[in-house]
Amino acid sequence: MPELPEVEVVRAGLAPAMTGAIITGVSVFDERALTRHPAGAADFVRCLEGRRVVTASRRGKFLWLPLESDDSALIAHLGMSGQMLLRAPDASAERHERIRLHIEHPTHGELAVVFADQRTFGSLAVDALVADGPSAVPSQVLHIARDPIDPFFDDVIFRAALVKRGSAIKRVLLDQTVVSGIGNIYADEALWAARIHPETPAERLSTQAVRRLLGEVRSVLAKALAEGGTSFDAQYVNVNGQAGYFAHSLNAYGRQGKACPRCGGLIHREAFMNRSSHYCPRCQRRR
Repeated sequence: MPELPEVEVVRAGLAPAMTGAIITGVSVFDERALTRHPAGAADFVRCLEGRRVVTASRRGKFLWLPLESDDSALIAHLGMSGQMLLRAPDASAERHERIRLHIEHPTHGELAVVFADQRTFGSLAVDALVADGPSAVPSQVLHIARDPIDPFFDDVIFRAALVKRGSAIKRVLLDQTVVSGIGNIYADEALWAARIHPETPAERLSTQAVRRLLGEVRSVLAKALAEGGTSFDAQYVNVNGQAGYFAHSLNAYGRQGKACPRCGGLIHREAFMNRSSHYCPRCQRRR
């Protein structure tokens, strides 16, 4: 599943091409890509054609394009394998292409924006924008908490939320209603960097430990963003189809049986919520 850095890389790539562009045409080749738009393909096309895009925004793993002169936006969730690709207007069809937007930008001219999705778990939709504090978000995103690199993320509120939760800190980090954008990979990496065992009850973390953890979460996310995200296969790419290389910087995730870069102990892997946790039992002791 793409996590915050991968989705932010896509948002940053779309922003220059989409901001100020007019959507001149929409082609829907597979309605399975509109599961979040229950009104169907004809309505989806009607809501978009002729509309101007204001900007490109993101929260957690959702990204959206607010539309001019209306409180609505084109929203995208990439699911397991969704891709948003910028192509020439006459480019041949991509493998697993589901939807294509034809746009005209005042500077860049005509372009095609392709939504391709091998596993068809991702989706596009046109959704109403609703107020959420100082910003507006699609209604489908309203339940998603802010992420740690959001300028309006509140560290105090996050700390207060942990005090009320006796479940494992890793489980809380993956709870999108508490904090968004942190998936399995970056949770393992941040917990390793903060020397916190993933099964530590959230309520038992001291204020100092929470501050350290948030600092490491932000550091890990920033580094992943700088390196284009984490790509283990060809599905996780930016808008130009290029893979990220943060996978080469991982300290814990996927390194089971290898030496911990910090203490030399062996990285351990154990089952966790139909996934796996990776940590060092020597320097991430469960207290």
